[in-house]
Amino acid sequence: MTLSPAHADVWTTRRLLAWMGEAFTKKGLDSPRLMSELLLSHVIGCDRLRLYMDTDRPASPLERESLRELVARALKHEPVQYLVGEGWFFGLPFKVDRRVLIPRPATETIVQEVLQHHRATHGSANATGEGVLVGDVCTGSGCISVAILKNLRGARAVASDISADALEVARLNAQRHGVLERMEFVRGDMLTPLRDHPPTRGDAALDYLVSNPPYIPDDEWRAVEPNVKDHEPHSALRGGVDGLDFVRPLAAQGAAMVKPGGMVLVEVADARSEQARELFAANEYLVEVRVLRDFEGLNRVVIATRK
Repeated sequence: MTLSPAHADVWTTRRLLAWMGEAFTKKGLDSPRLMSELLLSHVIGCDRLRLYMDTDRPASPLERESLRELVARALKHEPVQYLVGEGWFFGLPFKVDRRVLIPRPATETIVQEVLQHHRATHGSANATGEGVLVGDVCTGSGCISVAILKNLRGARAVASDISADALEVARLNAQRHGVLERMEFVRGDMLTPLRDHPPTRGDAALDYLVSNPPYIPDDEWRAVEPNVKDHEPHSALRGGVDGLDFVRPLAAQGAAMVKPGGMVLVEVADARSEQARELFAANEYLVEVRVLRDFEGLNRVVIATRK
């Protein structure tokens, strides 16, 4: 099927979604329905829900042309989130471009665990998270800390990244979601900028230390999908020979920055999750070290409590 003017009368929202979904499925792209919705809502200039409120809406010639160009790029494995400048995380839209990784559902496990832990610890006595301080290392788009602050309206976060470009995107996302006044952004390598920053300086400053660091091991790099390998920043993906280059400093030094009873949560490669767990278990300040599974059932997040 093509999007030719001769078929203009049949190219409704319903037909366009079906056409894209089929094309993306045949190409083996992830989440073909979601990708179709993102592209079409971007071209039309509406939110995704609106697509299903007017499924018989015919596309204009300009919309068909724009959509055809974007679909062609998507079929060449260019990430749809970069094409539309937006990705979704924990029910929130985030600005994304080639400066940052695209937020993924697997990382939502960290946010879910933080919120559940806070509720279990404080209940209704501090439902807003007043006084809670989050340290977000390798923040990228800022999706983890922004999502936490949106749900804990009294909490604050300090987000670090070695990339000034990434911090600029994170700041834009914090502003977009109304949490900018409760976030600070510091540039530097791993934990160093947090240790040097007044709110997080010294020991036991954080309630939660969270991170989605680069963790793809060298032996898995060849198998990485082209939409990731060819478009997303390698510096935010590759974690060294065993995928643990950036996990080790978090395991060795992160606990000292967390309050007793606070938590460290780090996303890791499924294939290296047991090795990562052992690194955290070797830290004498950490207890209850375990690995959480993500929505796909993969061993994805190492979690530990500061004793």
